[in-house]
Amino acid sequence: MGQTAAVSAFLWITVVSLAAWCWLLLGQGFFWRTDVRLPGRRDPDAWPSVCVVVPARDEAAVLPVGLPSLLTQDYPGRAEVFLVDDGSTDGTGDLARELSRRHGGLPLTVGSPGEPPAGWTGKLWAVRYGIGLARARDPEYLLLTDADIAHAPDSLRELVAAADTGGFDVVSQMARLRVASLWERLVVPAFVYFFAQLYPFRWIGRPGSRTAAAAGGCVLLRADMAEKARIPEAIRHAVIDDVALARAVKRSGGRVWLGLADRVDSVRPYPRLRDLWRMVSRSAYAQLRHSPALLLGTVAGLALVYLVPPAAVAVGAADGTGAVALVGAAAWAVMAGTYVPMLRYYRQPPWLAPLLPFTAFLYLLMTVDSAVQHYRGRGAAWKGRTYARPDAVADEG
Repeated sequence: MGQTAAVSAFLWITVVSLAAWCWLLLGQGFFWRTDVRLPGRRDPDAWPSVCVVVPARDEAAVLPVGLPSLLTQDYPGRAEVFLVDDGSTDGTGDLARELSRRHGGLPLTVGSPGEPPAGWTGKLWAVRYGIGLARARDPEYLLLTDADIAHAPDSLRELVAAADTGGFDVVSQMARLRVASLWERLVVPAFVYFFAQLYPFRWIGRPGSRTAAAAGGCVLLRADMAEKARIPEAIRHAVIDDVALARAVKRSGGRVWLGLADRVDSVRPYPRLRDLWRMVSRSAYAQLRHSPALLLGTVAGLALVYLVPPAAVAVGAADGTGAVALVGAAAWAVMAGTYVPMLRYYRQPPWLAPLLPFTAFLYLLMTVDSAVQHYRGRGAAWKGRTYARPDAVADEG
């Protein structure tokens, strides 16, 4: 009788998992669709001026791809690039100047801000310095982008046209991350899938919606909104600076748009699991506002939604309880089906979709590890620079 009760209880848990997937399928902003691309746009009558700010710390390996793509932008208006060499030890600044001499194109200024004062995390101190240099040119827009991002020649033109046409204060594109190694294939598409699940792109651009997020590798920001929202000073503590930026803009009454990129790509490699692990665990617990309660809820939620379906199939097959196996298989099928569009976007085979529970388990472990690192006092880290543990990150709340 005890075994029957246990099977019955597990059946109900599996039913709840299936119900959760039905809700995610239809009620979470259709997060799984990959058709949110740059909105309709037209060329402005007069092209506004733009300053491109590129924070760079030890980026010599990726700079020869990323920086020339910015210098050679086909932009009809006035544009200039400011690369902030944030304490690099690999000759990033000198390489940037050499690339500018070699490729020509947009004017390049290379500056260095010195060591950040207490209270500034990640690349935000470098961003602040770059924006300070750019303000001397009085630009209408700022493009905040990373050194590892390769832009198509018309990227800046398309971003500005989209912002001008739609009246957006932020237009951000989620750059297509590199997918080459086995671990990149397993982890990277899921990273974007989970991000879209937390921040459905359709909700972000909807007028009146409180959902706010951006992708830090490609953010076009109106310069007057940057001043109004006090960016980056208002978010200087933020570990997840792109989400914090979008929230600050929305709190200031601005409009934000975020979608997937067509021809904006990250060339940074993450060939090993530990590389990807470090990328996720650096900010996972900050995403949960360093809350033990949210951590427990997240672990339980990941287990219920992603791990219960395959477990139900295995238990049902072993015990001969067809109902458990059937409900588990249905939940697993819905899960895999929602993942297929993201795999197609990353040009990966659809047979990887049923492996999503395994990847979700890895993310669960990464999130727990992020919390462990936090309570060991390691704090946030960026490019080898470690910051004091943020006991309270008010700007991300």
